[in-house]
Amino acid sequence: MDTHPTPYTSIGKASPSSSCGSMPHSFKTLYRVSWVDTDAAQIVHFSNFFRFFERAEEEFYAKLGLIGWLGDREIIMPRVEAFCQYNKPAKFNDLLEIELTVEELKEKAVKYGFKIHNKETSDLLASGYIVAVAVDRQTLKATQIPKEVRDKLKAFCNTEAEETR
Repeated sequence: MDTHPTPYTSIGKASPSSSCGSMPHSFKTLYRVSWVDTDAAQIVHFSNFFRFFERAEEEFYAKLGLIGWLGDREIIMPRVEAFCQYNKPAKFNDLLEIELTVEELKEKAVKYGFKIHNKETSDLLASGYIVAVAVDRQTLKATQIPKEVRDKLKAFCNTEAEETR
């Protein structure tokens, strides 16, 4: 593997989950911290961790063949909740491994969990989640996540709930 990947290099690994049988439950991708991500002390600004979460989500959708679905359909997926717990700083030129899991998959919402590790030291730098809700673009009302999308997300789930959000 290239020791200096482009700023966002998908490694697309999946690991098995006992809660989802033998199906994969996590998606991993790499990101090398660039100057634009840091402050004057070359430490990643806290808000950029949410950008890292979202970039991993974008890579995840691409891996699932859903990237064209985003913003192209009558359903949009706005975020309604976001959380990040910071453990250690990330610094300029650190190689980060960002892991995404589907923590909850409901009829109208999905909760993605994230862990960011320093790839070279294995230190857990941050963990968190975002919750996105399927919304009809015209009415701006919550709606069901399309079946074809739910089916692809299920392969990466930890748990599945049938209640709506």
